Amino acid sequence: MTRSNSIPQIGKKIKLCILFSLLILTISCRKKTEYYTFNDFAKVQKTDVHLHINTLDPRYMELAAKNNFRVVSPNVDSRIPLDEQLSTASRIKKEWPDRFAFLGTFSVDSFGSDDFVKNTIDRISECLEAGATGIKIWKNIGMVLKDNAGRYVMVDDPAFDPIFRHIVENKIPVMGHLGEPRNCWLPLEQMTDTGNYRYYKANPQYHMFLHPEAPSYDDQINARDNLLKKNPGLDFTGAHFGSLEWNVDEIAKRLDLYPEMKVDMSARMAHIQYQSIANLERVRNFIIKYQDRILYGTDITINSAESNPEARVQALFERWESNWIYLATDSVQKIRNISGDVTGLKLPKKIIDKIYNENAERFFNAL
Repeated sequence: MTRSNSIPQIGKKIKLCILFSLLILTISCRKKTEYYTFNDFAKVQKTDVHLHINTLDPRYMELAAKNNFRVVSPNVDSRIPLDEQLSTASRIKKEWPDRFAFLGTFSVDSFGSDDFVKNTIDRISECLEAGATGIKIWKNIGMVLKDNAGRYVMVDDPAFDPIFRHIVENKIPVMGHLGEPRNCWLPLEQMTDTGNYRYYKANPQYHMFLHPEAPSYDDQINARDNLLKKNPGLDFTGAHFGSLEWNVDEIAKRLDLYPEMKVDMSARMAHIQYQSIANLERVRNFIIKYQDRILYGTDITINSAESNPEARVQALFERWESNWIYLATDSVQKIRNISGDVTGLKLPKKIIDKIYNENAERFFNAL
């Protein structure tokens, strides 16, 4: 009697073991499919929202296509003539309509003149007609531009108000590189990125710590913040983590204050990695919380006069690959310009898809 009763008990135990094993297997499979791997890099649709391609050399867009990248190329009010940048970008867009978008820009050379506002709005319209799906504003506003009295002109200057009203009314996305990394205002020995150290040591004219007469770091950030206060409907992406790269809590504070603000990761990834060495979960939780408002970008510049295009192609590929390892996996890397081992954040697939692709959609949609 005792023996016969034990048979169904054994059967129940076997069933429970099978069910438990199936549950473990299901959880394990779910975990495996929740994350991308290094091998998924070329398979996943991605977008670099801050890659300056100023050449018709096809090998850069061919590299992008091979690795499933779309490109947003911002024009910049810098050394290359604006008309040349616009013409090049427009031609690339026609050749790669589903994989390339660009942002136009405007000159501030006529600032202070009676026709500055009209000229600027006309230039914005010209950019859009040529195929741009947004406008880039650059750090020369705030760091270089001066009025007739010799005072630095900040981006919240009333002279820009009608221009930004026009941009808001026409729902034109804006990418703003305003200010520089905070290291620019620090002594060389306090800089957290050796790349910044080398650059400012070699170019003291741009090392703002040595130029107290120029606007401070806080002046730059406050002017940008004031621009967003004055234009609550402005679709604004703060390039380079909004020049708040040194502290994810400061970025979060601005994202909470300004619902239309987004940030891109370009040229400041090492600053974020520096913070994640100290506290990985803090950085990871920040990106998870603001997953809808962070966009992937590199800020690599490629010009027509590249002396070694193949080396430039390789450098771009290596940057893309290294950033993927950091964001999508938990692998450990050595990163140039910062010391210490950098462990990847291993963000879930759905977050990788947003940061790398979905959040950039508005730059590819017709205005």
